[in-house]
Amino acid sequence: MPDPYKQRAEVISQQIADRQRLLRNETEDFLRNLVLDYEPRRSVYWERDYSSIGAFEASVSENRTRWQEAVGAFEDNGTPLNPVVEPWYESEDVSASWITIDLLGGLRGRGILALPKGRTGPAPLVIAQHGIGSSPEKAFGLDDPARIYKDYARKLAEEGFAVIAPMNISGSAPRGRQERLCKLLGKTLWGLEIFRTRRLLDYLETRPEVDVDRTGMYGISLGGAYTMFTTPLEPRIKAAVVCAWFNHRRNKMAVDDPRYSCFLSVSEEHVWIPGWLREFTDSDLASLICPRPLLVEQGKADGIAWWPMMLEEYEETTQHYAKLGCRDRIEIDLHEGGHEIRMEKSLDFLKKWLQLER
Repeated sequence: MPDPYKQRAEVISQQIADRQRLLRNETEDFLRNLVLDYEPRRSVYWERDYSSIGAFEASVSENRTRWQEAVGAFEDNGTPLNPVVEPWYESEDVSASWITIDLLGGLRGRGILALPKGRTGPAPLVIAQHGIGSSPEKAFGLDDPARIYKDYARKLAEEGFAVIAPMNISGSAPRGRQERLCKLLGKTLWGLEIFRTRRLLDYLETRPEVDVDRTGMYGISLGGAYTMFTTPLEPRIKAAVVCAWFNHRRNKMAVDDPRYSCFLSVSEEHVWIPGWLREFTDSDLASLICPRPLLVEQGKADGIAWWPMMLEEYEETTQHYAKLGCRDRIEIDLHEGGHEIRMEKSLDFLKKWLQLER
């Protein structure tokens, strides 16, 4: 047996590096395999009853509670809304204002509210949620030179919807910083901003121009995530459009592949929700939206996903609707484009399910 104290320093350094690499790789292999070996967990955590819609919703109620715990949703402590309304944009068809409300402590929630003109009654509402490097203004077509958003929030308002575009913290690094503070409290930034959206709905219930009982949510990228994450927890949302987010979640989070970006290998600290893949793939999370209408809007050229994998997850999701006899409530707009809003199916989808009438 060689005496390690008689080995050259470079040999000892190499041995340390080799053992460290082996340990890292063994650990990653073990943990990745646990993430991918999902079916045994599904059988433990999910016991869906498809005998009726009521029975189905009762059978997933504990999963819904655990999802709320996973995102660390903040709760109302009785803080008054104290809304401030600041006019922002006016046209022949639309009137828009910045809305600011109290959330918790000194924290305020903000969003742009656009109201259609010429209606004889309250308008159905769409929550238009922007992406990670973005803003409510982009949803209305400003500061969007690549035309990713295509003015979709303004177009929805021009079609007759009331539109609320909540403002999220933007950028991976700023979101990661706030995420660290949230996790010290057993919460997540997702849970805080979901709470913000629910408080905005509380405010909009006080506005006679808005029919919150006919609310939909339509978000792109990070906004698609918020649509997926918020709708299971907010019964006032009656229909959802998830753009540029829906995915084969296990692969997206844990398996590097040149055909799509993997979160494991990028600096997106805010995206790591404790317990997420213990029981919530995208199809499972979507089952907490079911039987409410759901449209997945996805581009084949979008680097967030490899579309055949995503399509497998979508087909799995349709089974929840089919087993409840409401297969017509889930659709997909799988187009040839990239990471972008399309509105080729989503506008008619929202008009149908939110019963838009001028």
